[in-house]
Amino acid sequence: MSAAFTLYPAIDVRNGRVVRLRQGDFARETHYADDPFAVARLYAQAGAKWLHLVDLDAARTGGYRLAPLLWRIKDETGLRVQTGGGVRTQADVQELLTVGADRVVIGSLAVREPNRVRDWLAQFGAERIAVALDTRRDELGWWRLPVQGWTLLEAHAARDLATLLVFYAGAGLRHLLCTDIDLDGTLAGPNLDLYGRVLALAPNVALQASGGVRDVADVQALRAAGCAGAVLGRALLEGHVDLAEGLAC
Repeated sequence: MSAAFTLYPAIDVRNGRVVRLRQGDFARETHYADDPFAVARLYAQAGAKWLHLVDLDAARTGGYRLAPLLWRIKDETGLRVQTGGGVRTQADVQELLTVGADRVVIGSLAVREPNRVRDWLAQFGAERIAVALDTRRDELGWWRLPVQGWTLLEAHAARDLATLLVFYAGAGLRHLLCTDIDLDGTLAGPNLDLYGRVLALAPNVALQASGGVRDVADVQALRAAGCAGAVLGRALLEGHVDLAEGLAC
């Protein structure tokens, strides 16, 4: 069992509202709240130390829009924040760090341009960058890597998950967020087999599991499997997991 484990309550923002997308599908959106800051404050009051904040609009079209929200969360709640959505350039990373991000999450670009992201790990430090390798198993059993808000499977995604895992482990990656897209937002339980494979290939990364968590028992199972953390979205928003209870376990 890992010595340290972090729960990351997730707030996904689209058009200014807290939403969840089922399996990354923008046509399958569920609206939960109109005030993302109020949700973040509730998570802080429940004892959370970290928040996972996603700009879904930017993930689709670029141009991070949540800087004012990020600044307010940092200023008023004490939460540490990892955030992403639409990070395309070195300047994007620097801007998010400047306005208060503790860690910048890089998704699509980490698949498209791994050499550039490797350079950012060296420039900004491994504690300030999280790589999101969100994956879906194809008909041949390969774990592939869709990009651009999980909506496209391009030539870049011909690389399988294992290839990029080995690349980033060799580049000094510390924080990895891995989502089984087909389980995201389903409350069907996490893919422990997938995370076992990830940790076998990159045992020194701090793995954040995402997708399918439905109760505190799932959180405990992820910790026992060696994950360093879990990102919780729908399970918290719908009350399937009590955050204070999850943090206590």
